[in-house]
Amino acid sequence: MFFYISLLTAFALLVMLGYRYRDAVLSYAPMKVKSWFGLNQYIPLSTFSSQAEAGLTSSMFDIEANINDGDSRAGLDERSTQEVLEIMRRERVNFDQARLIRHNQILARNGIDPSGMPLDSKAVTRL
Repeated sequence: MFFYISLLTAFALLVMLGYRYRDAVLSYAPMKVKSWFGLNQYIPLSTFSSQAEAGLTSSMFDIEANINDGDSRAGLDERSTQEVLEIMRRERVNFDQARLIRHNQILARNGIDPSGMPLDSKAVTRL
């Protein structure tokens, strides 16, 4: 009886420790295992060069010019970068189109149509 209680206690301790340190443990797991737990496949892009390699550059938004000029900043905003990458993956569009889609989504959340005019009927747009 004591053996089963100690075995159950050890198992409960392992489950609690696994839950507490799940992020650290799953960081070593393959992507297939991570997808079972519903974790996104986010890979941080912290420098301009890694962001350029991920396809976050174009002739209209030239990150490579920042690299060539020796820009000392860390790179683009991580949250915005992840949103653009997600739009590129989901909509199957290029970088410039994904930036436009994200920008229009931000405008819509703030009550502005894509042309820049406010959607509020009480807004004064001319005098």
